[in-house]
Amino acid sequence: MKIEEEERLIAHAVTRLSAKYSSISADVVGDAVASAHAHFDGNKVRDFVPLLVERMAGEKLSSLVASWSVYRR
Repeated sequence: MKIEEEERLIAHAVTRLSAKYSSISADVVGDAVASAHAHFDGNKVRDFVPLLVERMAGEKLSSLVASWSVYRR
């Protein structure tokens, strides 16, 4: 996968996750995606990185939302 294609897919992941977790600021979503993306730095096989990044960031955001809901009770 070319770098440009990976970056485009990562940007789409940010958009999807921002829509899914609309109660979380775009900066927090972007940070979660950037952190997940950095996790795969140095890996030679890049074909599944955007998918794995979206899943990893989604899990982090989901747990963040869950922990916030505990404090709102």
